[in-house]
Amino acid sequence: LQITALILGGVGMVGTLAATVMPQWRVSAYIDGNVVVFETIWEGLWMDCISQLGLRLQCKFYDSVLALPPPLEAFRALMCIAVVLSVLSFLMAIAGVKYTQGTKEDPQGTSIFILAAGVAFLLTGALVLIPVSWTGGSIIRDFYDPEVPVPLKRELGAALYVGWVSTALLITAGAMYCHF
Repeated sequence: LQITALILGGVGMVGTLAATVMPQWRVSAYIDGNVVVFETIWEGLWMDCISQLGLRLQCKFYDSVLALPPPLEAFRALMCIAVVLSVLSFLMAIAGVKYTQGTKEDPQGTSIFILAAGVAFLLTGALVLIPVSWTGGSIIRDFYDPEVPVPLKRELGAALYVGWVSTALLITAGAMYCHF
């Protein structure tokens, strides 16, 4: 079970990093019968990208940190903290699996590293869940809001799905380590 939790945590760690750097948090929506599509717009935590006819991809990092909306600044911070914490959690889990020793009194032989890794994986899962779900909720709210102009409506991007899967894996790994 410890090895399974280690693998789940490792995949969750990679997914957290991937979701953080992916530009596909918000993706342009094509509605109102707009069949001819020449470009796709991606909006991420760090940059915007425009794909023209699937042939040319042009990305631009945000110009100013001070010009970003406050939620985006907070989401960047939460995801960066989650990446660092997921790496630390994974390293603690490796140390815990390596140095766990069973005795006659306690055949499971849990290590303090195992418990610390479990708590850290759970915390990392919560840190990833907040910005991903908040962004998903705002996209859905804006999509169905008649006040939002059609060109500004967005759909859920691939990074959000990666974030949700990573959250599930991290929480599962954390729960498994805390169960020992």
